[in-house]
Amino acid sequence: MAQSAIDPSVFTRVASVVAAQPPGRSPSDFVAWLSEDNARILGSRVDGVGTGVLADPDAKLLAVIDAMPAPEPGSIAVVELAQPLGDAAGSPFLLAAAPSDGGPVELFAMALTVLGLHHNVFGIPMVGAKIERVLARIGVDRTDPANQRLMEYIQTYPRLRLVVADEDELARVFGALRDLGDDDLALFLRTDKLARFARALVYLPRDRYTSRARGVLIDVLEDETGMHVDRFTARVTESAIARIQFVLLPRGEDTVPVFQAADEARIRARLGDVSRTWDEDVLSAAAAAGADAATVSAYLPGISPNYKEDQTPEVALLDINRIAALPAQGSDLVFYDPPEGRGANLGFTMYMTGGQVTLSQVLPVLQSLGVDVLDERPYTVRRPDGALCSVYDFGLRVSPVLRATAAEGVAEADLPAHLARLRRLASEGAAAVWRGEAEVDRFNELIFAFGLDWRRVALLRAIGQYLRQCGFPYSPGHMAQVLLEHRDAVLALVRLWTATFDPIAADSDAAAAAEADLKAAFAAVTSLDADRILRAYLHVVQATVRTNFYADKPVISIKLEPGRIPEAPKPRPRFEIFVYSPRVEGVHLRFGMVARGGLRWSDRREDFRTEILGLVKAQAVKNAVIVPVGAKGGFVVKQPPELTGDGAADRDAQRAEGVACYRMFISGLLDVTDNLGPDGDVLPPERVVRRDADDTYLVVAADKGTASFSDIANDVAAGYGFWLGDAFASGGSEGYDHKGMGITARGAWESVKKHFQEMGVDTQTEDFTAVGVGDMSGDVFGNGMLLSEHIRLVAAFDHRDIFLDPNPDAASGFAERQRLFDLPRSSWKDYDTTKISEGGGVFSRDQKSVPISPQVRAALGLADDVTEMTPPELMQAVLLAPVDLLWNGGIGTYIKASTETNLDVGDRANDAIRVDGQQVRAKVIGEGGNLGVTPLGRIEFDRAGGRINTDAMDNSAGVDCSDHEVNIKILLDRQIAAGAIAADERHDLLVSMTDDVSRLVLADNVSQNTALSVERSLAPKMVDVHARILADLSRNRGVDLRLEALPTRKETDKLQAAGLGLSSPELSNLMAHVKLAVKDDVLSGDLPDNDVLVAKLPEYFPDHLRERAGDAVFAHPLRREIVATQTVNEMVDNAGVSFVYRLAEETGAGASDAVRAFVAVSRVFDLPRTWAELKEVPVSAGETAALLAESRRVLDRGARWMLTNRPQPIAIGAEVNRYADRIAALSAAMGSWDLRYDRHACASSERAIAAGVPEELAYTVGRALYRFSLLDVVDIADIAEREDDEVGQLYFALMQRLRVDEMLAAVAELPRGDRWSEMARLALRDDLYGALRGLTIEVLNFTDPAEPATQKIGDWASHNARRLERVGALLGEILDPADGTSPIANDESRLSVATRALRSLLRHVG
Repeated sequence: MAQSAIDPSVFTRVASVVAAQPPGRSPSDFVAWLSEDNARILGSRVDGVGTGVLADPDAKLLAVIDAMPAPEPGSIAVVELAQPLGDAAGSPFLLAAAPSDGGPVELFAMALTVLGLHHNVFGIPMVGAKIERVLARIGVDRTDPANQRLMEYIQTYPRLRLVVADEDELARVFGALRDLGDDDLALFLRTDKLARFARALVYLPRDRYTSRARGVLIDVLEDETGMHVDRFTARVTESAIARIQFVLLPRGEDTVPVFQAADEARIRARLGDVSRTWDEDVLSAAAAAGADAATVSAYLPGISPNYKEDQTPEVALLDINRIAALPAQGSDLVFYDPPEGRGANLGFTMYMTGGQVTLSQVLPVLQSLGVDVLDERPYTVRRPDGALCSVYDFGLRVSPVLRATAAEGVAEADLPAHLARLRRLASEGAAAVWRGEAEVDRFNELIFAFGLDWRRVALLRAIGQYLRQCGFPYSPGHMAQVLLEHRDAVLALVRLWTATFDPIAADSDAAAAAEADLKAAFAAVTSLDADRILRAYLHVVQATVRTNFYADKPVISIKLEPGRIPEAPKPRPRFEIFVYSPRVEGVHLRFGMVARGGLRWSDRREDFRTEILGLVKAQAVKNAVIVPVGAKGGFVVKQPPELTGDGAADRDAQRAEGVACYRMFISGLLDVTDNLGPDGDVLPPERVVRRDADDTYLVVAADKGTASFSDIANDVAAGYGFWLGDAFASGGSEGYDHKGMGITARGAWESVKKHFQEMGVDTQTEDFTAVGVGDMSGDVFGNGMLLSEHIRLVAAFDHRDIFLDPNPDAASGFAERQRLFDLPRSSWKDYDTTKISEGGGVFSRDQKSVPISPQVRAALGLADDVTEMTPPELMQAVLLAPVDLLWNGGIGTYIKASTETNLDVGDRANDAIRVDGQQVRAKVIGEGGNLGVTPLGRIEFDRAGGRINTDAMDNSAGVDCSDHEVNIKILLDRQIAAGAIAADERHDLLVSMTDDVSRLVLADNVSQNTALSVERSLAPKMVDVHARILADLSRNRGVDLRLEALPTRKETDKLQAAGLGLSSPELSNLMAHVKLAVKDDVLSGDLPDNDVLVAKLPEYFPDHLRERAGDAVFAHPLRREIVATQTVNEMVDNAGVSFVYRLAEETGAGASDAVRAFVAVSRVFDLPRTWAELKEVPVSAGETAALLAESRRVLDRGARWMLTNRPQPIAIGAEVNRYADRIAALSAAMGSWDLRYDRHACASSERAIAAGVPEELAYTVGRALYRFSLLDVVDIADIAEREDDEVGQLYFALMQRLRVDEMLAAVAELPRGDRWSEMARLALRDDLYGALRGLTIEVLNFTDPAEPATQKIGDWASHNARRLERVGALLGEILDPADGTSPIANDESRLSVATRALRSLLRHVG
């Protein structure tokens, strides 16, 4: 017997005192069966005294005990209990035993054991006999196989029911079970009034039994009986029928109802209805909804059981439709209103085919929408086509704050529809996030909060990302929070955007109303941070001129005018395109309508715009020499592939994603760019509202990370039918190979050559030492180190290795570098070490340390005690080596100013090796690569005695070549389209022009370096003029002097006081800004259409194309820009950076007037020929610069003369026709006029001749100022109607007789000083020339043409003897002071008196 609270022997005694008849079926036998481990005794009680659970029974149990009828002597009585007792499992019961001798009744609390519950019912005493009688009563033979199922039902029938039930009850139950079919449901209800509970036995088809069905059964039982289902037990086996037993208790003190047969029938009918299988219910629902039953039925077998348990048929129908619509690899997401009782106020279901998801993947998506996940229910559905679909159902909670925000301003009656709309928008938003079309962040809360669709939320996110790239100090999360807190402002912003850019809904009145709403909303903002954020958003919207937002593209492109965004850092380009998507972000900055620059693959996710802005500043300066102004672009890959550890596979995956993002970026740029049709008509992009002018010029180029992407860009452009064809991205497979041409390095080498020439060294014939950054496989470094056979490369490093050759042989080193360059791929490791001098070698940057030989110590100028160095230390030593040239052909910034920190530089990769400009001991730095030296580092190096320009100046040949390629292709493709050139000739024609293109490009580099050399020679005495130009650029052109590393007025004053001028880097920068400013002014007028300027347009193109294209050159779409660029480059390079500004100060002339004057005067005096001859003379760089500077004097005076004496605007062609031939003839005749040249003219000519300049050229330059006067001579001849030669001889004779030439020379030697000193000098000079001009006319009018000049002057002088005597005496006293006072050149006051005296003579002549 099972362990009990009573000694088993006592119970055995009880079994012996009850009746033992009939044998095997008596009460004694039953008690004995219980004692055989078939029951467990929980307690006993006799005469009110109990043990175990009966020691102190609760009131309910005690009531049952008291109501239990006593059995007859020798008999037993059994009563079921409703609830468990103690720790016993299963249903307990009370057993009362009355001894045969009439002794006291003993009561036992018991529970059947597992053994008892599963004992063969026919072997249980009393019970087996009872069942036999019942079977006989209903006519069942238990040995008949036909009754096998009934026997199974009886064997599984609740054991206690078999004990306590009477035969009538069992007969009714067994009879019903005998007739129970596989699809039938049976219910047996019994009330135990004594124990106050009811028991319901339900038999139903096994496939109908689910947890959902059980719940429904409970609901019906409770509803029908009015009682509470306390517990249940279920038996589900392989049998077709499942059995559930429910124990029902009365609610509170309610009485237990007595159930009649009619009650049982009614309840059974309801149970039958509600216990239909879930599949049956779904099919019924499908029929009611008019759905295709066959389709629905085909889905039912594949639905997981837990889904059927949890979901209603109505939900299933909706889900089947969504699952059926999914592709083999797809997903669908939907928010819904959950049923009551789930504990959630929002539901969300995700359907997915072709994969599974985890909660960690879904949770961020849901949380970004502002909801909390309460529960998750995963299901699976196997579609009829075999595809497995995962269904994830989530119970969610929306915070009260978000619910209140979402319902704000919505009428109660409209709330259900409004909430349904929000759920739909959220479903679309979540799906967009899951597809990767939207990001996971707090901006998504705006969907529920304000009812915005996910695209508009993406727009607000994009604006926030743009502001972050502009250096806006607020995090995206904070910006999102501010937006969430300012509903009215956000909705007004969205309305403003819609009213401005929606192609269908754009409305100026609506836009004005939205701005008014914004003004009111801003007035209510109390937080300063919130106000700044909201206004920044407004500024971006107001600065936007185009967007592809309504064109349904995978990226959002916003074209802006950054100048209208106060939050944008300076400099602010003219236009900017910001491209946004969750996968890629990028920016394209440009300073004008026609602009070009490379697109780089940036690795600076957080501040790529800052990187691009720094580059575009340099690009703007670099592009001063070409047709387009500066532009630069860059993009970042936001979701790079995860690394697998397979290097090759990872590189391929990274590149594939980079290419995909690059394509998206290029598409985003083209989405907001106009196109040109075949007839030249502008074709705006579809579904784009334009708030700016036509904008058709967009060209790009390769850059860091995109060196091989030009063909990709052109392929994207071809998909848009973009008018530029493969000119869109230069350098592709059908473009000029910069590395093959070596064009960038060759252009930079012109700067190196000029620096060395100024030191008296010819890099092409004399050996010199060099160190560098890069390796021979690189374009700029490799080509650069092959541009002279006299390079002695001492050391170099790249990202892999350090090369050391302390005592190199120039010839063998050149040959070995050539060998490496010719290899398909190479590194310094491939260098033949036998060609390296003693003590050198090639060392990996990964080494812990590098041994330093005595030879290397000497070559790098290291201390004697240095025997080893770490690689970073050694690379620093290379940068600081005492060599002639430091050649940068690498990527990175290696030199800064001592006043800068590494953080200021922004190139963390090279922090460990970077040095200061003042530490660099190289004599020259050549910048073939970009950003090798910071702007301030360049200036510091220059001030320390080094020679350097800027990277923009040095390596401009690359962009110049690309620009020529673009414009050549534009012309070529138009000729092909017109049938003038066959399409199959295109490739060969482009190749044939390679050398011509190089020649044209390098001519620009030579010209700029020559001009810069002249500027360097003049810098100290021009510093005040340069300061005024810089102030004008800052004041009127938006040039930020600090950002551009240009000096302020205070700084130039210090330079002037120290006798210094601008450094070479500053002059390079200044020259570029002057060119850009003048070009901009010129293009704003009609000057580029001038016939004289347009006539030079063909010179821009290679000879071969010029010949083939003929007059078609003049129809080039960019002819105006090309002409303006040609003209401005020629003017600034030859007239100097201050030419236009000084003319503006002196005459009030605008830039176009200055250009007209330059072109006219230079042609009149044939200055281009003079300049060309000077540049070819083999003299020192200093002498060339001096002669070129001298040649500018006649240009300066001639330009002022044209602007003050000729009709305006200057008719260039007419003026050249009027003066050029006559001045040429007069110039040739001057040699016979017996002129006496002043000291300056003589000294200049003699110095030039001594330096090796041909005499004629030396005299042409040295005496140029005398030729200037020929302008007056020609005019006087016309006025007086006399011959040019006669007037010329008289003019110069009078100049010498009255000593005007001496006074003019003295004026020229006056200190320049400030602007007003300069203006005073000019006034004196003009007065002298004016007096001489007037006196010449007077003499001509007084004399006969046939008289010689000396006779004319004599006749005139005798007629005015007294006045001349007085003036002559005064001039003699001034020009030849007897007291030995200072020369007149230092005395402006005496010169003023002398000039006045001369003018007084003019006023009083008779």
